[in-house]
Amino acid sequence: MTGVKNGDTVRIHYTGKLTDGTVFDSSEGRDPLEFTVGAGQVIAGMDAGLEGMEAGEKKTLEIDCADGYGPINPEARQQIPREGIPADIPLDPGTQLQMQSPEGHVLPVTVVEVTEETVTLDANHFLAGKDLVFDIELVSVN
Repeated sequence: MTGVKNGDTVRIHYTGKLTDGTVFDSSEGRDPLEFTVGAGQVIAGMDAGLEGMEAGEKKTLEIDCADGYGPINPEARQQIPREGIPADIPLDPGTQLQMQSPEGHVLPVTVVEVTEETVTLDANHFLAGKDLVFDIELVSVN
Protein backbone atom coordinates (compact mmCIF):
# COMPACT_ATOMS: atom_id res chain seq x y z
CA MET A 1 0.00 0.00 0.00
CA THR A 2 1.16 3.53 -0.74
CA GLY A 3 -1.03 5.43 1.70
CA VAL A 4 -3.15 8.54 1.26
CA LYS A 5 -2.33 10.90 -1.60
CA ASN A 6 -3.96 13.92 -3.25
CA GLY A 7 -7.18 12.98 -5.04
CA ASP A 8 -8.03 10.09 -2.70
CA THR A 9 -11.43 10.06 -1.03
CA VAL A 10 -10.99 9.42 2.68
CA ARG A 11 -13.26 8.87 5.64
CA ILE A 12 -11.98 9.89 9.06
CA HIS A 13 -13.11 10.07 12.64
CA TYR A 14 -11.66 13.08 14.42
CA THR A 15 -11.63 15.17 17.56
CA GLY A 16 -10.55 18.79 17.10
CA LYS A 17 -9.06 20.58 20.10
CA LEU A 18 -7.35 23.84 20.96
CA THR A 19 -3.81 23.54 22.32
CA ASP A 20 -5.20 23.85 25.88
CA GLY A 21 -7.24 20.65 25.30
CA THR A 22 -10.63 22.33 24.80
CA VAL A 23 -12.64 20.25 22.31
CA PHE A 24 -14.33 22.36 19.60
CA ASP A 25 -15.61 19.59 17.31
CA SER A 26 -15.75 15.80 17.05
CA SER A 27 -17.22 13.13 14.81
CA GLU A 28 -17.99 11.00 17.87
CA GLY A 29 -21.46 9.53 17.56
CA ARG A 30 -21.69 10.54 13.89
CA ASP A 31 -20.68 9.04 10.57
CA PRO A 32 -17.03 9.57 9.62
CA LEU A 33 -16.18 12.78 7.75
CA GLU A 34 -15.69 12.06 4.04
CA PHE A 35 -13.72 14.34 1.72
CA THR A 36 -11.28 14.36 -1.19
CA VAL A 37 -7.69 15.04 -0.14
CA GLY A 38 -6.24 18.15 -1.78
CA ALA A 39 -9.61 19.46 -3.02
CA GLY A 40 -9.81 22.28 -0.48
CA GLN A 41 -12.71 20.69 1.39
CA VAL A 42 -10.87 20.76 4.73
CA ILE A 43 -8.15 22.98 6.18
CA ALA A 44 -4.71 22.69 4.56
CA GLY A 45 -3.10 21.19 7.66
CA MET A 46 -5.59 18.33 7.66
CA ASP A 47 -4.95 17.54 3.98
CA ALA A 48 -1.17 17.60 4.51
CA GLY A 49 -1.33 15.57 7.73
CA LEU A 50 -3.17 12.67 6.11
CA GLU A 51 -0.55 12.13 3.41
CA GLY A 52 0.86 8.60 3.54
CA MET A 53 -1.56 7.31 6.20
CA GLU A 54 -3.05 3.84 5.86
CA ALA A 55 -6.63 2.77 6.66
CA GLY A 56 -6.98 2.00 10.37
CA GLU A 57 -4.06 4.25 11.34
CA LYS A 58 -4.47 6.81 14.15
CA LYS A 59 -2.50 10.03 14.39
CA THR A 60 -2.41 13.35 16.22
CA LEU A 61 -1.97 16.40 13.97
CA GLU A 62 -0.69 19.68 15.39
CA ILE A 63 -1.79 22.38 12.95
CA ASP A 64 -0.43 25.93 13.02
CA CYS A 65 -3.09 28.63 12.58
CA ALA A 66 -1.65 29.47 9.13
CA ASP A 67 -2.57 25.94 7.97
CA GLY A 68 -5.89 26.03 9.83
CA TYR A 69 -8.26 28.97 9.66
CA GLY A 70 -5.55 31.57 9.19
CA PRO A 71 -4.55 34.52 11.33
CA ILE A 72 -7.09 37.00 12.65
CA ASN A 73 -7.85 39.55 9.96
CA PRO A 74 -8.39 42.98 11.55
CA GLU A 75 -10.29 44.08 8.44
CA ALA A 76 -12.95 41.45 9.19
CA ARG A 77 -14.01 43.54 12.22
CA GLN A 78 -16.44 46.32 11.52
CA GLN A 79 -18.04 49.00 13.67
CA ILE A 80 -21.56 49.89 12.67
CA PRO A 81 -23.87 52.54 14.11
CA ARG A 82 -26.06 51.07 16.82
CA GLU A 83 -29.14 52.79 15.42
CA GLY A 84 -28.67 50.74 12.22
CA ILE A 85 -29.56 47.55 14.11
CA PRO A 86 -33.20 46.75 14.91
CA ALA A 87 -34.00 46.99 18.64
CA ASP A 88 -35.18 43.34 18.83
CA ILE A 89 -31.75 41.94 17.81
CA PRO A 90 -29.73 40.78 20.86
CA LEU A 91 -26.35 42.52 21.06
CA ASP A 92 -24.63 40.79 23.96
CA PRO A 93 -20.92 40.19 23.27
CA GLY A 94 -20.48 36.66 21.93
CA THR A 95 -23.87 36.64 20.19
CA GLN A 96 -23.75 35.07 16.72
CA LEU A 97 -25.59 36.99 14.00
CA GLN A 98 -25.86 36.75 10.23
CA MET A 99 -25.30 39.61 7.84
CA GLN A 100 -25.59 39.77 4.09
CA SER A 101 -22.61 40.87 2.00
CA PRO A 102 -23.09 43.35 -0.86
CA GLU A 103 -22.84 40.30 -3.19
CA GLY A 104 -25.75 38.63 -1.37
CA HIS A 105 -23.74 36.01 0.57
CA VAL A 106 -24.74 35.18 4.13
CA LEU A 107 -21.89 36.06 6.48
CA PRO A 108 -21.80 34.81 10.09
CA VAL A 109 -20.56 37.47 12.52
CA THR A 110 -20.02 37.69 16.26
CA VAL A 111 -20.83 40.70 18.42
CA VAL A 112 -17.53 41.62 20.13
CA GLU A 113 -18.18 45.07 21.59
CA VAL A 114 -21.18 47.32 22.19
CA THR A 115 -21.13 51.00 23.09
CA GLU A 116 -23.95 53.54 23.17
CA GLU A 117 -23.02 54.61 19.62
CA THR A 118 -21.58 51.53 17.88
CA VAL A 119 -21.62 47.75 17.67
CA THR A 120 -18.42 45.97 16.65
CA LEU A 121 -18.97 42.81 14.61
CA ASP A 122 -16.29 40.23 13.81
CA ALA A 123 -16.51 38.07 10.67
CA ASN A 124 -13.34 36.08 11.43
CA HIS A 125 -13.87 32.33 11.79
CA PHE A 126 -14.04 31.48 15.49
CA LEU A 127 -10.88 29.38 15.12
CA ALA A 128 -8.88 32.07 13.26
CA GLY A 129 -5.58 32.82 14.96
CA LYS A 130 -5.60 29.56 16.91
CA ASP A 131 -3.27 26.58 16.62
CA LEU A 132 -5.25 23.33 16.49
CA VAL A 133 -4.78 19.69 17.47
CA PHE A 134 -6.70 16.89 15.74
CA ASP A 135 -6.78 13.28 16.90
CA ILE A 136 -7.71 11.37 13.76
CA GLU A 137 -8.42 7.81 12.73
CA LEU A 138 -8.33 7.02 9.03
CA VAL A 139 -11.36 4.78 8.50
CA SER A 140 -11.01 4.22 4.75
CA VAL A 141 -9.18 5.37 1.60
CA ASN A 142 -10.58 5.12 -1.95
